[in-house]
Amino acid sequence: MEGLAVNIAVMREGKILLTQRDDFETWILPSGGVEDGESLAQAALRETWEETGLEVELTRLVGVYSRLSNMPPVHAVLFAARPIGGEIQCQEGETISVEWFDFDKIPSPLSAGHGRRIEDALSGASGVCVLQEFSFQEAPQKLTRRELVELRDKSGMSRQGFYLRLMQSATIRETVELPGLKPE
Repeated sequence: MEGLAVNIAVMREGKILLTQRDDFETWILPSGGVEDGESLAQAALRETWEETGLEVELTRLVGVYSRLSNMPPVHAVLFAARPIGGEIQCQEGETISVEWFDFDKIPSPLSAGHGRRIEDALSGASGVCVLQEFSFQEAPQKLTRRELVELRDKSGMSRQGFYLRLMQSATIRETVELPGLKPE
C-alpha cells in the first residue's frame, strides 16, 4: 500500500539490530512497505525476514511516524520485536550489512528520522505519534524515490556521499503529536 510502511526494532540482550541500506549506505531499522492483502504485523514479520534472515516475535507497538517532505509521504508504523529463529543474512539489492549494536553505540550515518524511532523503541515507549517534516534544499521540487536514485547516480558521488550532501541541506522538524506511554 503506497505511503504505508513498517519499521521493526529487533532487540535482545542490550543490543538492537540495524541494516545498512544498499541505496544510500545508511543505517536503518529493518523497514519496508505494506503489500496489498497484508496486515501491518504481517508486513513487519515479512520485512524483518527478508532484510535480515531472522524470524521475530512482535512484542510492542511503539508508534506511528509520519514523514512529510518534498518526497512522497510515508506513514511508518514502528514495532518492537525479539528474535526467535533464523540466521542473519543480507537481502541482495536491499541490505549490504546486518549487525547488532549496543544501545549506546548506534552507528552513523542513520537514515533521517530513524534516530528518533530508535530512541523511542529503546525507551520502552508505546503509542507515540510523531510528525517528521523534511525539506531538502538540494531537491526543492517533489521527487519520487526513482528520481532521487537517478539524481544520486548522476551526481558522480558515492552513494553515502550523495546522501550526506542531501542531508546537509535538509531542514528537519519533529512534532510529537502524541507522547505515548513510557514504562515507569
